[in-house]
Amino acid sequence: MGATLEGSGRAIALETIGAYISIEMNTRGSPKPRATPEPAAVLTKAAVRAAVQLGIAQADLADIIGVSPATMSRLANGRKQIEPASKPFQLAALFVRLFRSLDAIVGSDDTAARVWLRGENTALGGVPIELIREPAGLVRTVDYLDSARARI
Repeated sequence: MGATLEGSGRAIALETIGAYISIEMNTRGSPKPRATPEPAAVLTKAAVRAAVQLGIAQADLADIIGVSPATMSRLANGRKQIEPASKPFQLAALFVRLFRSLDAIVGSDDTAARVWLRGENTALGGVPIELIREPAGLVRTVDYLDSARARI
């Protein structure tokens, strides 16, 4: 017989303990794998939440990402997702990037972010909320924020 563990007046074979632990570990079940979130669902929710944080109306977000107001309503209500590899998907990704950069710069101060977005910006040559309605303006604004963020 192999090694034993003695205590409380009993001797138990270590092989028995090992077998018991092995059985216990197997019967507890493995953790169930988490479902991998769909990129379209994640980006859709992120864009809608960013717009809410920035005080941007659904109709304005629709203009920014290039979808109809009806489609934007379905996106906001979770009945539809932005199609991956589409132009709205790319614009929504840029919009979320704009939010993240601006949020980092203003230290998560939603009021400051809203004021910045609606104020005249001489470096950009306009008001950011108006500029980001066009893809080129959105890209330019994101680049500007990214460069400002890099200095932090």
